[in-house]
This record gives sequence, structure tokens and C-alpha cells, in this order.
Amino acid sequence: MHDRVTIRIVLPFHLRNLARVQGEVELEIQPPGTLGTALDALEARYPVLAGTIRDHITKKRRPFLRFYACERDYSNALMDTRLPDAVISGEKPLLIIGAIAGG
Repeated sequence: MHDRVTIRIVLPFHLRNLARVQGEVELEIQPPGTLGTALDALEARYPVLAGTIRDHITKKRRPFLRFYACERDYSNALMDTRLPDAVISGEKPLLIIGAIAGG
């Protein structure tokens, strides 16, 4: 078994600009690979994103951001929820999407 796995994360445009990245982000995380470990690794690699995706204290998802993987909504999932095998293998990305509100 590997000590770490490489996953891919797609960020919305405004967070890519803030982190000064283009395209997908590749990160190494510890197996089994949970939503929380993925977000922890993202914030560790790009400290400027800390607090923009999750609250600093509660670690709850910020309003107007959603998490998707393999066409499934993980926005309300617990941080210890295991990501799908296709994300852990690097085949599919974890998507962080900016939600749109209107009226």
C-alpha cells in the first residue's frame, strides 16, 4: 500500500486567481483519502485559501461553494467521508464549484 496518493482538484476561477494557479491542482494526501484530508492538503499547499473554502474554526463549507466528485454532491458530507476510488486513483478530479444565487 502506498504511503500517499495523488489526487486532482479543480477550483473555481476566483480561487484559482487567489492561489495563482492555472488548471487543476495535484496534491498528495494520506490514504484512505477523505474530503477533509483533501481540503487540509489544499490549504496547506496554498495557505491563502485557508478560510476561503471552509470556516477557520468550524471547518464547515463556506456558503456558495459546493463539492462534487464522480457526479455526486459531497457539499454536505462529513469531513471524514472517503472520496470515491476514481478520485483517489487520480482518474477523476474533486470539483470545488462556486454556487450561483439569484432571484
